[in-house]
Amino acid sequence: MIALRQLSLQRGTQTLIEGAELTLHGGHKAGIVGPNGAGKSSLFKLLLGELAPDKGQVEMSGGQRIAHMDQEIAALDRAIVDYVLDGDRELRATEAALAAAQASGQAHREAELHGKIEALDGYSAPARAAQLLVGLGFAQADLTRPLADFSGGWRMRVNLARTLFMPSDLLLLDEPTNHLDLDALLWLEQWLTRYPGTLLLISHDRDFLDAVCDHIVHFDRGSLVLYRGNYSTFERTRAEKLALQQAEAAKQQARKAEIERFVARFRAQATKARQAQSRLKMLERMGDIAVAHADSPFHFTIPAADKSSHPLLVLDEARLGYRDAAGHETVQLDDVKVTLLPGSRIGLLGPNGAGKSTLIKSLTGELPLLAGKRVPGEHLAIGYFAQHQIEGLDLAASPFMHVQRLSPTASDQEIRNFLGGFGFKGDDAFEVADSFSGGEKARLALALVAWQKPNLLLLDEPTNHLDLEMREALTEALASFEGTVIIVSHDRHLLRASVDEFWRVADHRVEPFDGDLEDYRAWLKARLEGERREARVDKAEEAPREDRKAARRAAAELREKLRPLKKQRDRAEQAMDKIQTQLAAVEETLGDAELYTDPARKAELTAALARQGELKSQLDDLEADWLAAEEALEAMEAELSEG
Repeated sequence: MIALRQLSLQRGTQTLIEGAELTLHGGHKAGIVGPNGAGKSSLFKLLLGELAPDKGQVEMSGGQRIAHMDQEIAALDRAIVDYVLDGDRELRATEAALAAAQASGQAHREAELHGKIEALDGYSAPARAAQLLVGLGFAQADLTRPLADFSGGWRMRVNLARTLFMPSDLLLLDEPTNHLDLDALLWLEQWLTRYPGTLLLISHDRDFLDAVCDHIVHFDRGSLVLYRGNYSTFERTRAEKLALQQAEAAKQQARKAEIERFVARFRAQATKARQAQSRLKMLERMGDIAVAHADSPFHFTIPAADKSSHPLLVLDEARLGYRDAAGHETVQLDDVKVTLLPGSRIGLLGPNGAGKSTLIKSLTGELPLLAGKRVPGEHLAIGYFAQHQIEGLDLAASPFMHVQRLSPTASDQEIRNFLGGFGFKGDDAFEVADSFSGGEKARLALALVAWQKPNLLLLDEPTNHLDLEMREALTEALASFEGTVIIVSHDRHLLRASVDEFWRVADHRVEPFDGDLEDYRAWLKARLEGERREARVDKAEEAPREDRKAARRAAAELREKLRPLKKQRDRAEQAMDKIQTQLAAVEETLGDAELYTDPARKAELTAALARQGELKSQLDDLEADWLAAEEALEAMEAELSEG
């Protein structure tokens, strides 16, 4: 259990937390949300003992093993799989003691230490470490390479794998998805849902929070407010609270009406394509979401260029990739034929390293084609956002100065009004960028893109470093942007609300993907299973014939053992589906704001809350049954694969 009792915390002259009361029980998976600078990372430092509260107490259950990602990465000469294994310090110490006992011939001590390694699950440790790294996007051939071989983003993935590998009862993760692509993010999502301990997760990815968390802790003007449910439930509940505050009502309804007007315009244009329909449903929800973000400090639009071309840009029989100083080519995409038309809204999907960023850079003209043609339209105006745009900011200049350099004739008030929508209000517009956080720099880079009125907007992971409020403002701005949009992002909420079609970048090709994000998840799963089957076939062909016979016999025995476990899992799944349907109906009833304000409906409210609690309890029990069966199945299937 974690409990904060009348806790207050100041950093310098700023009060981050004041008189906070919070209790989290073992096994909770809590998302920590709030604006940048509210104190989310400081909360982690309090729990780790790196900060002391100014007032109040932090109470934690004794003996909790805490895993938290180190910000500094040492041991750059270590193979990455060994670096991950080093995360289990007790196992490493026991292995060292065993080596010493073997060297000195202490047979009794050796037997004792072998037993301890078995108890620590040490003999499966290399396989578990490798599984984490592969899940986060590394190839098998990478596992023995030293950490120094990899870029900063990939080192962060190794560090994340090491954190997940650490034996823990409490896992603290601060923005774990920032350096992940969509494929690795989906894998991490599944891993965390199976994590048996308590999880505290700082994230600005609403879909990730929805999938992983069962509670939300909201930093709200110095207080910590605990909400039961995932992020969408928190957002809905908070919207209902705000709706009861009369002072906010007009602002909320104006935001909601603005989104609804856009949905009405879009509905007349929407095609029957599944991804377009998925976007329409997302836009319809945004009217309700806008209410929960009515007090956001960010609200801006991205104006499009006055003129456009038809087509805007063409790549014809293009070969994309890199050419080194010696003239050697590394081809990532071949025979690329794309035509960008005004008003197109495209999301790029594909495995890590397949060439999504390469395609974006080639469209901008920043990366020369290896072969083929790039034909820009006469009125093409590109707005390009990528992480290196942030690194290219003049750190000695203010946001005001950055914009003024682009448009020397613009009035001071026009520039200040524009920057205010991106959160640079008052004197903040004149602060030098050197003092900015990563999120503030990302906001400034986006503001510079928007100011230039593009008709082709190319965004490569635009939400990294942005908090939830800024992500929501960007989502709204993109939804109403009238130009052409191409987005690479692991933020599924942003993709659903912003694009009408997807292109799949895979196997050196760029081609339309006929489906939505759920279809892509299924495609990705099938692809990975196919790769595993091929690997098993290759392994089997290398084995001697008699070994293969023994393996087939063992596999047949394992398959027999799998049957009852599969039945147990399937029964639990069916029962969970029924309970979830009933729970959805109850929560729809509880979503009625009048239920909380009408005295005549008090009995109905009490009954609905009681039924909700009963159903959630049943669901928890069924999930435990399902998880036990699933884990047993996974263990046996892993054994079957190795056989």
